[in-house]
Parts: sequence; C-alpha cells; structure tokens
Amino acid sequence: MDNTQIIELFQSRGLIDQSLAQDILAEVSYSGKEIAEILADFQVIQNRDDIWPVVASELGTHIVDIKNWTPPEALLALVPAGTARLHGALPVNFDETGLHVALVDPLNPQTVEDLRFALGREIHVVVAPDYLVEAKINDCYGGEGKAMEDILSQLEIGSDSINTADLEAEANSAPIIRYVDLVLYQAIKEKASDIHFEPFEKDFKIRYRVDGALYEMAPPPLHLALPILSRVKVMSNMNIAERRIPQDGRIVKQVGDKQVDMRVSSLPTHHGESIVLRVLDRSSVNLSLENLGLTEYIYNYITETIEKPNGIFIVTGPTGAGKTTTLYAALRRINTIESKLLTAEDPVEYDIDGIIQIPINEAIGLDFPRVLRAFLRQDPDRIMIGEMRDKETATIGIQAALTGHLVLSTLHTNDAPGAVTRLVDMGCEPFLVAASLEGVLAQRLVRTICKECKSPYEPNEAILSQLGVSAHELGDKQFFTGAGCDVCGQSGYRGRRGLYELLNITDPVRELITARAPTVVIKQKAVELGMNTLREDGLRNIYLGNTTIEEVLKYT
Repeated sequence: MDNTQIIELFQSRGLIDQSLAQDILAEVSYSGKEIAEILADFQVIQNRDDIWPVVASELGTHIVDIKNWTPPEALLALVPAGTARLHGALPVNFDETGLHVALVDPLNPQTVEDLRFALGREIHVVVAPDYLVEAKINDCYGGEGKAMEDILSQLEIGSDSINTADLEAEANSAPIIRYVDLVLYQAIKEKASDIHFEPFEKDFKIRYRVDGALYEMAPPPLHLALPILSRVKVMSNMNIAERRIPQDGRIVKQVGDKQVDMRVSSLPTHHGESIVLRVLDRSSVNLSLENLGLTEYIYNYITETIEKPNGIFIVTGPTGAGKTTTLYAALRRINTIESKLLTAEDPVEYDIDGIIQIPINEAIGLDFPRVLRAFLRQDPDRIMIGEMRDKETATIGIQAALTGHLVLSTLHTNDAPGAVTRLVDMGCEPFLVAASLEGVLAQRLVRTICKECKSPYEPNEAILSQLGVSAHELGDKQFFTGAGCDVCGQSGYRGRRGLYELLNITDPVRELITARAPTVVIKQKAVELGMNTLREDGLRNIYLGNTTIEEVLKYT
C-alpha cells in the first residue's frame, strides 16, 4: 500500500496531526520499515495489524480472517493464477452480488477496475492483512517458480526474428512483460543489489546478487533471450535496434508500496547483449551513521570531521563496498537548514530532500570538473564529489577545501593510506594534499551470520594461520558460523555489515605526505599512531560473532 495514502487516511480520521505525519513519513523513508510498524513504534496503533480496521472502515467493508482458511478449488477457479498474482487478489467468496476478493493493496481503486474488466464480474473488496493475502495467494496458486513456469508455457516466440517492429511487438507481448516483471519482483523481494541477464552460446542465465554473492534463477529457454533482453531495453528507454554499442538507461518500478530505481547497463558480447540492473532501493539502505556498525572512535571522528568548515574527507574501497551509502549517511547528518549541500554524482543514486544533487552527463560535456567549477559559484558549505577520477577533479576538490569548503568524496584504493599516494600519483601536489586532507576511511562489506542458524564451531589451525593468529593467542574466544536454514536460503548468511579502517591525518602523517613517502611507510606510521587495519576490524567482528573467518579472509 502507498504510505502517503495510509498517512492521509489516519490524518482524515484525526488519529495523527500534520507534524506527526511528516515525522512518520520521514522515518519510513530512512528506516525502510513498513508503515504499519512505524505507526506502532509511534504508538498511533498498538500493533501492526491494527491498521486494517481503519482501512476496512474507510472502504466501507469488513475484515475477513484467512489465517487458517483454505479457499475451495471452485472459488479459486474463478480467478486465473496469473490474474491473482498480477493484481494481488485472493477470492474469498462468490454470491449473487458478485466476487468478494481480499487484495494485497486494497486502497488502490485501479486494481478493482482491472479485475472487473479482466473477470467480467462485479468485484467487492474485503480486507485482510496484506502479508497474509500474499502468502495465501502463493499457497493456493504456487509461488514465483510456478508463476514463471505458467508464463513460460505461454511463450512460443521464435528466435530468428530480426525485424525491429516484430521484435518490439514480441518484447511488449503480455507473457514477456509478466515474465520480466516477475524476475524483477523476485530479485527485489530477495533484496538483490544487482540483476544480471547473460546470454551464452547454449544457454541464457539470469542471476542476482544478494549480500555480495550471486545466485542463479531457473533459466528460461535460449530462444527467449532476445525478447527478454529487448523488454528490459524497452523498459529502460534504450534503443532496441542498436546491439553493437553499450547503452545506459533507467527503470523506475513500483513494488508494493515503495518505488525502486534501477540503473541499467547493456554491453554487446559474442552471443548477444549482457544487461545488468543495479537496484537502488532506499528501503534497504541504512541512511544513518548509527546503523553502519562503526566503532565508537570512528563514529565520533566522522561526526566531528563532517562538522568542520573545510577540508577533504575521503571514503575508499572497491566497487560495491558501500562508499556511497556512508557518504549519504554523513550528508544526512549535516543536512540542516543552516547548510547548503551540493553533490555531483554519476549517477544520482538516492534522492535526499534538502540537498541539491547534480547528475554527471559526460555526453553533453557535464563532467565532474565542470560541475565543480560551477559549484564554487553557488555559495556551498559542503560539497560531495561522487568520485575523484582524475587530476582535474582532485585539484578542484583540493582548491575548494583550501578556500573554505568541506569536500566529501570517494576513491578506489585497497586501503586508507593508499588513497594518499593515489592523489599524489594523479598529479596533485603533495603539500596541497597534506594541507587539505582531514581523514580517509577505507571500508569493505562482509556478510553477517544468519541469526536463525548461528552456531559455534572450532576452526582448524590452517585457517587460523591464514588469519594471522595462533591457537594460544585466542584464549576462550569463540567462533561462529551459519549452518544454513530456510530464512537465509541455506547460505548461513543474512545481511551485510562494514569493516572499517580510519586514517587520521595527523602532523606526522602530513610530514610523510609532503615528503612523498610510499604507502607502506604511511601505513606503518598510522599503525604506530593507533590505526586499526581492516583485518583487525575483521577480527573484532569475528570475535563478536558477527561474521565468519572465511568472509574476513575474502575481503581483507
């Protein structure tokens, strides 16, 4: 259900005022919790299910108890499986007045009209908790796997069509549309960060990345690769006739009560186009520093640094390490009416109210240096640069820091000291880097052990030696692993958390930077001054039972 609709409903009934409504919507936006949970947290209702009597009253209908109820086959036959899944509709009764259905989104009037048209019957809405309706639809009609089989059985598309008009017609055919929608829905529901469509000589793979690991979906037949890829390109406003050059696009998808943005990239390969979708789901991102799992020292350092009037703070790490999330969390912290915040991003991943965000578009000459030069004429207090890619961008960032602005940015390096030498290698003067740089945070994301199947285990000496610790150093420390269960998909992991390494640019470090000291020397000095490395933070998380030895060894 749409969150704004629910809030307006509660407002119209005098259950909340305008100020509380804004607070609740803000909390939903940043926490990612369901609206019913937030209403319970704010003590507007006692528990999440108390929302449904209000919805039923608004619709002038009643609540039905479907928890332990199984609809008869004759009733299920009145609504085809595809229609039930597409509209989130569960038939609960049929009489002389028409068909009575419980909907996943009962407040959407369009659903009722669509059902009335599709079934040719009068539709009456009754209310039941949305999670129960969804579960019951899956139980009665089969889950996503069965849905995909049903759709694939309807697809009889040939593989030899080259004609663009024919291809577009195939891509817009109802079964193809439903199949692609189902793939996206399933991946988003599993909290995937990326969805891969990969054509090969003898098969067509669809994989999605969850918590940094790739999982394969049941592959569709090879002859459907072109129509499926074309459908994705149509959705992202790409040119479906062009298959020789890379293309970029964007898909905005409504999934339940939330809007999900997807960045789309196509790449021509030997056997067709490979398409990757980056899922940008704000509800799955913790946009606050408190939720990042920082140590107290690093948390305090960052909160102090981002309040400074000038200087550069860099977050470094490989692609997918959560650098942008950390910067967004920092920006949210300092996003006040007293500060003017500007960001230059390629592309803008998440919209944040109160911050002016500019997407980079190199095709029209709108690159980082050009945007940054324009920034300095916009009277900013703090600037975020999506990435310091070249000497010109880094130089302008340094100049901005030296002229009274706080600059936040990212770099791709293996560790925190490596960011310093990377800036110097780009061509930035060492004394300017030393004068402007305030701190560097290196980070990695490791999978956390599933709480449902977490269990202690004894690691062998070989793996302990890889970790760099000996058995006699451990004392009574315990190690944990995930046995695998239905909750975590038998992987033993659920969710991710960060490992962090903070380089504080103190005077001794500044002297080394000015002297063009190599990364190894800077790192050695930083460790002497108290810096905890990524590996050490990994050990801390292992001992706390947050992650496994294998995960730490993989990423540090």
